[in-house]
Amino acid sequence: MKTYTIRYKKLLVEIICLLFILLFVYAACTKLMEYDKFQVQLGQSPILTSIGSWLVWTVPAAELVIAGMLVVSRLRLMALYAAFSLMTMFTAYIFIILTYSPFVPCSCGGILEKMGWEEHLVFNSVFVLLALTGILLLSRKQHDDVTRHSQQFIPHHN
Repeated sequence: MKTYTIRYKKLLVEIICLLFILLFVYAACTKLMEYDKFQVQLGQSPILTSIGSWLVWTVPAAELVIAGMLVVSRLRLMALYAAFSLMTMFTAYIFIILTYSPFVPCSCGGILEKMGWEEHLVFNSVFVLLALTGILLLSRKQHDDVTRHSQQFIPHHN
């Protein structure tokens, strides 16, 4: 039964990482291919106007770096923390725009452009929860691996 649970958790982490890889690579490529449009959208933001020229490159770069880190198993926990942080920032931005901004700028590009801001908030929130789930599963696994590994070297006294 325990082996089944371990396999299930490992598969769940793999699926979460794959979903983030797909999301971040797609989002970054869309932003870079539609660079001018993305730059205009950032410029329209009532919150991000002053740093838009900086974000136009750093956001897709961060998405691609995180996606690359998710491919490497020993970097996955760090990558999930980064994905969690990035998605939390995106979600907070959408929440602030919806709650406090008198002007709601255009949405993201690509397929996600078809979503409204409320749907995008839910979508992002789901990915925040996925990242948190992956972090918890990987943190627990790494803790168990360290504990199991250290117990191999502890002499047993009877």
